[in-house]
Amino acid sequence: MNSKVKLLIVDDHDIFRQGVKMLLNNDSAVEVIGEASNGKEFLDVVEKLAPDVVLMDIAMPVMDGIEASKLAHEKFPNLKILALTMFGDEKYYYPMIQAGIKGFILKSSGISELQNAINMISQGFNYFSNELLCKLIKNVSEKNSVPDDKNDKLTKRELEILKEIACGLSNDDIAQKLHISLSTVKTHRNSLLQKTGTNNTASLIMHAIKNKLLVVEE
Repeated sequence: MNSKVKLLIVDDHDIFRQGVKMLLNNDSAVEVIGEASNGKEFLDVVEKLAPDVVLMDIAMPVMDGIEASKLAHEKFPNLKILALTMFGDEKYYYPMIQAGIKGFILKSSGISELQNAINMISQGFNYFSNELLCKLIKNVSEKNSVPDDKNDKLTKRELEILKEIACGLSNDDIAQKLHISLSTVKTHRNSLLQKTGTNNTASLIMHAIKNKLLVVEE
C-alpha cells in the first residue's frame, strides 16, 4: 500500500487552512502534516516537516508566496509547490513560475480538483486549473522562439495552436476552429511538446508562460 502524500498548507487565513484540513480528513491518499500563516513560518518548518507537496498562498504578510517559494527552492530544489490563486492574481503567475512552483489551483476549486492537483504534483507532474487557462491568455508573444539547447523555433501555426490549447480547447475543437484536420492538430501538438521538452498540457502552458511565449493578463 502506498504511503499518503504529506501536505503542508501555507495561507494567512486560519479559516481557510482549517477548511482544507477538514476536507482532506477523509482522503486516504493525503495527510496534512503541518501549516504556516506566512512564508517566514513556512521556511522555519519546511525542513523539519519534509512535506511531499506544499499548498502555497501567494499574497501573505511578513513574506509572500513568491519569495518563500524562491528561497525554499534554493535550499530544496526538488520541493513540489502548488500555488493557491484567485482570479486577479495573474500578475503573480510569471514570478511564481520563475520561483519554481509546479502548478496553480483556484482557491474556489472543489475538493475533487484539489485532490487531483495534489496527486499530480506529488507524482512530479505540473497542474494548471482548467478554469484559469483561457482567462489567463492575452495573446501569443511575438517573440517566436523557444530557449532550449536545440534553439528550435515555433512556427506561426504552432503558436496559434498553443494559444488554443491554453484556452482549454480539445484537439477536435482546435481542428474545427482553425479549419484543419485532426491529424494536423495532433502533429502540431506533438511538435510543441517536443520543442519545449514538456510532456503534457499543463507543463506546456507553464513552459510557455515562463518563456513568455504566452502573455498573461495583468
